[in-house]
Amino acid sequence: MRQPRIKISGEEGEAVYHCMTRTVNGERMIDDVGKEVLRKQLWQISDYCGVQVITYALLSNHFHVLVRVPQKQRLPDEELLRRYNVLYPKPTRFQTTRLEVIRAQLAENGPDAIAWRKRQEALMGDVSQFMKLLKQRFSIWFNKTHQRFGTLWAERFKSVFVEPRGRVIETMAAYIDLNCVRAGLASDPKDYRFCGYGEAVAGRVAARIGLMVAFGLTDWDEAQSAYRQVLFGTGADGNELKGSITAEAFQRVIDEGGKLPLSTVLRCRLRYFSDGAVLGSKAFVGTQLAGYRKSRQRRARSAPKPLPAITDWGDLTTLRGLRRQAFG
Repeated sequence: MRQPRIKISGEEGEAVYHCMTRTVNGERMIDDVGKEVLRKQLWQISDYCGVQVITYALLSNHFHVLVRVPQKQRLPDEELLRRYNVLYPKPTRFQTTRLEVIRAQLAENGPDAIAWRKRQEALMGDVSQFMKLLKQRFSIWFNKTHQRFGTLWAERFKSVFVEPRGRVIETMAAYIDLNCVRAGLASDPKDYRFCGYGEAVAGRVAARIGLMVAFGLTDWDEAQSAYRQVLFGTGADGNELKGSITAEAFQRVIDEGGKLPLSTVLRCRLRYFSDGAVLGSKAFVGTQLAGYRKSRQRRARSAPKPLPAITDWGDLTTLRGLRRQAFG
């Protein structure tokens, strides 16, 4: 039975979300050209919305993105106009004229200017608006390019509220970047163009900053060395693990009550990371659960769920306990 959607959000300060969405029927519709367009739109719209991409992974039938959403704040007009230009980097003649009108209205600071500011700010600092705008823009391009119409995406999008703290973000980022390994597209995510780590290794500054933020570091070489230890369980140059573990081997370890290194477990599909609603320490998940109960006037019938002891998770817990097919 489908679980009810739980609305979770950071009420103070920044919030970090893992968002995932899939194409209709899971069809493998997005080729490398489409991934390149989606990659560019991801950076463009994250800049416009004021959210920071920590890392991401684009595949032929779905994509993941880990984003940091800062606390909403009033932006100066010049920043609003800069972001507006980001959204329309090659404006039509109408859009150019419209921008001149907007500048004049802002200078007068009348009702039209106030309404325009509200419309722009409503799209910023909000993970739902970010995902909605990204999916809409890509759908328009995809349908026009492929002479099709109708919906492209199967669902709104899934999201997991991630505790903005060291190991939690590092683990989630590694899980996302390893999507290409699970799909058999690469043995090392640094060789996959359409993921955050691949772009960071290729030299994109924004991609490097995202991963440095995850590790709380300001030096890329240090962040990359630390990240490769999470990805491979070895040093910066290690890549002993070439691919994902088979489902049969993984299940055999579970049945025997054994344990695996975290880097091995991250090469398996972990529904806790896409369907768990909240991921973090017991205290963090408990706080979110208490807030949900209070807002919905629900009784305390559940508690934060520890992840199965298949590896050393640290203090990671989740809001939802998954009874079936938690691993794949």
